[in-house]
Amino acid sequence: MSTAPHIEVRGLSMAYGKFVVQHDLNFTVNKGDIFVIMGGNGCGKTTLMRALIGLQRPAAGTVFYDGEDFWQVAPEEQERLKRRLGIMFQGGALWSSLTLAENVALPLSEYTRLAPDRISEIVAYKLALVGLAGFEEFYPSELSGGMKKRASLARAMALDPDILVIDEPSSGLDPLTARRLDDLILELRDSLGTTIVVVTHELASILGIGNNSVFLDAEAHTMIATGDPRIAVHTGAPKVRHFLTRGTA
Repeated sequence: MSTAPHIEVRGLSMAYGKFVVQHDLNFTVNKGDIFVIMGGNGCGKTTLMRALIGLQRPAAGTVFYDGEDFWQVAPEEQERLKRRLGIMFQGGALWSSLTLAENVALPLSEYTRLAPDRISEIVAYKLALVGLAGFEEFYPSELSGGMKKRASLARAMALDPDILVIDEPSSGLDPLTARRLDDLILELRDSLGTTIVVVTHELASILGIGNNSVFLDAEAHTMIATGDPRIAVHTGAPKVRHFLTRGTA
């Protein structure tokens, strides 16, 4: 069994042409972490997420999954590593022309040879996990914002990923719905043992579910290692404390 960190980011820099978004990022995510990537608007959170999941090649450095260098392995090996990831995009990214069951079944149909009956069983189980049992035949347009987020989470978990990457889970949700989604993320980590990376700037989520984190500084274009945000809010770097208290500390 590998003793390497579940995810290790080493010397990572991201750029658009000559504009450097972030440089010299170094951090590790351990198995079972809820790791928060945080920072203000425009700091590069989503760009970092794209580098983590294989959508954007970094300008320098790399990402290791259990010791395997994602950006240096062959394309077919990259595809194998990607299938260990479940991605929940900010807007949900559900197919509007498909029912919830069809949305969740899509990765199972695409990447497995399971029989249709077995796929239906898995789909029903995943939707039940996120509190959407009985909504299999609903279309995304028939759901509230919070239900769409949970449906997207069910689809992200369809292939039983080792790692869930969640982009702005609370975006566009009222505080109560956002809290319920945070509670669901905690339940999934605790019941399934999944490692979860959350990209967010929402304080309630950061302090409510994160046990490890990194702060992306938009001015210096690099990171401030942060650790547990509930400790960093009191003893972290000044910029991190200012962010986590919204300037009241």
